[in-house]
Amino acid sequence: MRVIVPFGARKFYSAIVQEIHTENNAPYLVKDIVSILDEQPVVNELQMRLWHWIASYYMCTVGEVMKAAIPSGLKLESETKVFYNATYVQCEELNKQEEEVLNIVHDKKSLSVSDIAAACKQKNVMRTVQSLVDKEALWVEEVISNRYKPRFETYVRLNAAIDSEKKVKTTFDALTKAPKQLEILMNFVHLSGVFSQRVQREITKKELLNAGNTQTDAFNNLVRKQILETYNKEVSRLGCQLSVVSYQLSPLVPFQQTAIEQIREAFTAKDVVLLHGVTSSGKTEIYIRLIDEQIQQGRQVLYMLPEIALTAQIINRLKTVFGGKVGIYHSKFSDAERVEVWNNIGKPDGYSVVLGVRSSIFLPFTNLGLVIVDEEHENSYKQYDPAPRYHARDTAIVLASMHGAKTLLGTATPAIESYYNVGEGKYALVEMTQRYADLELPEAFIVDTTLARKQKKMQSHFHPETLAAIEKTLKDGKQAIIFQNRRGFAPYVQCRICEHIPRCEHCDVCLTYHKFQNRLVCHYCGYSADNIRQCPDCGSLDISDIGFGTEKIEDELQIIFPHARIARLDLDSSRTRSRYEKIISEFEEGKTDILVGTQMVTKGLNFENVRLAVVMNADNMLSFPDFRAHERTYQLITQVSGRAGRAGERGQALIQASKPKNQILQYAITNDYAEMYASQIAEREKFRYPPFYRLIRLTLKHKRKETVTLAAKELAEYLEKIFGRRVMGPQTPVISRLQNYYLENIWLKIEKKASAQKAKELLAQAINNVKQLPAYKSLLVVADVDPM
Repeated sequence: MRVIVPFGARKFYSAIVQEIHTENNAPYLVKDIVSILDEQPVVNELQMRLWHWIASYYMCTVGEVMKAAIPSGLKLESETKVFYNATYVQCEELNKQEEEVLNIVHDKKSLSVSDIAAACKQKNVMRTVQSLVDKEALWVEEVISNRYKPRFETYVRLNAAIDSEKKVKTTFDALTKAPKQLEILMNFVHLSGVFSQRVQREITKKELLNAGNTQTDAFNNLVRKQILETYNKEVSRLGCQLSVVSYQLSPLVPFQQTAIEQIREAFTAKDVVLLHGVTSSGKTEIYIRLIDEQIQQGRQVLYMLPEIALTAQIINRLKTVFGGKVGIYHSKFSDAERVEVWNNIGKPDGYSVVLGVRSSIFLPFTNLGLVIVDEEHENSYKQYDPAPRYHARDTAIVLASMHGAKTLLGTATPAIESYYNVGEGKYALVEMTQRYADLELPEAFIVDTTLARKQKKMQSHFHPETLAAIEKTLKDGKQAIIFQNRRGFAPYVQCRICEHIPRCEHCDVCLTYHKFQNRLVCHYCGYSADNIRQCPDCGSLDISDIGFGTEKIEDELQIIFPHARIARLDLDSSRTRSRYEKIISEFEEGKTDILVGTQMVTKGLNFENVRLAVVMNADNMLSFPDFRAHERTYQLITQVSGRAGRAGERGQALIQASKPKNQILQYAITNDYAEMYASQIAEREKFRYPPFYRLIRLTLKHKRKETVTLAAKELAEYLEKIFGRRVMGPQTPVISRLQNYYLENIWLKIEKKASAQKAKELLAQAINNVKQLPAYKSLLVVADVDPM
């Protein structure tokens, strides 16, 4: 349960009671718990076990796990409230700032420090508040405010004294001279079904007033006359809870039926099954039947997706079959909505299925039977910052095993680690090599942008064959998806005379130009600045934007195809839940002809009218300094291509590349996963990368470059004495400064047969020893286990 505990002299926080004991040997003063917040536990024992596993495996504290796991609405902390002293008599002169603050608080009687700061726009308002407290003009108190408040709605019922049809008739007769009141009463009787043969239902005040478009005064008179009475009832913020819909599932085609039988058989021997099905093979239909089986057994299902955008499409399919048994959990929900989903899971009649992103693994499941990890290869399942830096796919497998549940990993392009685990006998493998309804895979081909540029055939960033394909697609009334793995208008702007490039003040990166905002933005820390019209170095007005992002593609397509309806799906265009749902639904309904997007458009979306999929700059992804770059390029191209031709005629996938003969690109257009896997697994083994070795990356951070460089060198030397050649680095990352911190990386490669836990203990001890040195007191060391 949650409890309120004192922290320091005055602050209060909510905490979770982990266990109750009778020992009293703490080497410090133990403070009393202030109050218990819950009547029932909000965290169960299996969750607590999972928290401890995450903390141990991913080298963080249980407190950091708790912070990530618990919805913000359930985490409370006290806030300093400032009150006006009504008995204050001014004995000494106040300065201008003090007078301003005193007047603000006097008018409101009490305010938080943040509210005062916003009102008077003083930088260090706390100093002024403290001065007024010392003069006894104000007093302060720590007040705990509950972030989550249940939503209540006003309902209406007949007064208990009107308990028969005869009394209702008498009441009607008494209201003959009050037609508005009579209309309201008649509407209530009709809507509620009171005294009728049909099932009665509760009526809200809002619904009753809207039914006859009547006035509130007439309703209030009925309440005053004790004919109707009102009562408040707690209601959900999550919309109406649909009852289970009687929906007949379409029969599975033979290869799908074979696959589901193989999965059931595999689950008898293995806890984890990898479902490798080509795009549009109907994996979701398999999931729905497996979910239904678990619900029939009274068990819960967690259905995980890598991207919030996907939930908008799939939730409709699940709700058609399972109705109100389906819940959704992701960060675009408000704090209060997430608390309600959290509370619902633990109820006997709560959700049977939860559709969510990586944070959904923390929900308080009590009887989990199946975990489905769709698009299991996606790096979106990895949490980067802050801690815990967990991988939701791997954590989901541990969660399932704690519940005695099974895990199904589904994808068209398996992660190399997952496919390797099949070969090692850890996972079972089920394959679907056909598309639903015998559809062919898209016809994929590469166009050479280097040759087209030499021949001066490129139109801006588009190959002539790309534009011809888009034109034909639009002419035939079909849709196209254009993928570019960079948001914004241009990666950077540059002076053509002196080559000056605006950079972030806090990070070692160029600022990205966003045309819609007409701002230069840092995608790492959020810093932004006005777009430059004149070079600050040489004064030249010759400023050009270099490269292209999704904004620029959208802009240029609108010029080339002025009658086309074009939409963009990226982080900038879909910051709210309603916005991304609208973009997807409009494309699905055919209200948009071309959808331009980042990785959001690659992840399992299903659009039946899409004929063409275009990858704008395919081989650019191959040059990333990352051992997974080739694997990710193959996965992205295959996934984007798979969005085309999912119904009716065969689709087309067009890949623009400057090096079209690259082997990975060839594997992607022929959909040859086996060859791609064979080439990559050989490289991984040769250079000691996962899945043959475990990786731990240490990132050292400090505001002084000299300090972090020296600390990284000392720590690396210390680690080499313990781990020998398993240590790589220190090395300066490509982006060497983020948010005013200079960075250095040290890598640790540990053999799979070695004890990972022992290695982590030695590593934690080494980090602690270095951080204890006076010179590195403010040094930050971040450990990332299994970095992506």
